[in-house]
Amino acid sequence: MIINLKNQVGMVKQRKLGFSWTTFFFGFFPAIFRGDWKWAIIQFLCASITFGLSSWVFCFVYNKLHINDLLEKGYVPSDNSSRSILISKGIISADSSAAFA
Repeated sequence: MIINLKNQVGMVKQRKLGFSWTTFFFGFFPAIFRGDWKWAIIQFLCASITFGLSSWVFCFVYNKLHINDLLEKGYVPSDNSSRSILISKGIISADSSAAFA
């Protein structure tokens, strides 16, 4: 599922919610390309310690982690479809989504 998030100046980012094929195939590199240095470093360290096996975990959770970080930085769902997807996946609550309107 694709969601749209926008910040205070109106810049919109489209992000996929669910399994991350790019993280599955390329490990921590998608995080670097997105400018998500925190998770790139965490993924790199985990991959170094587990000999790459942590990629099996991160491919299932990275997109959700990245979206949560964007929401913490002030991004909000830019349309009702994105808002309802985030509510259905439990990323935001229905109560807090009223603040995004």
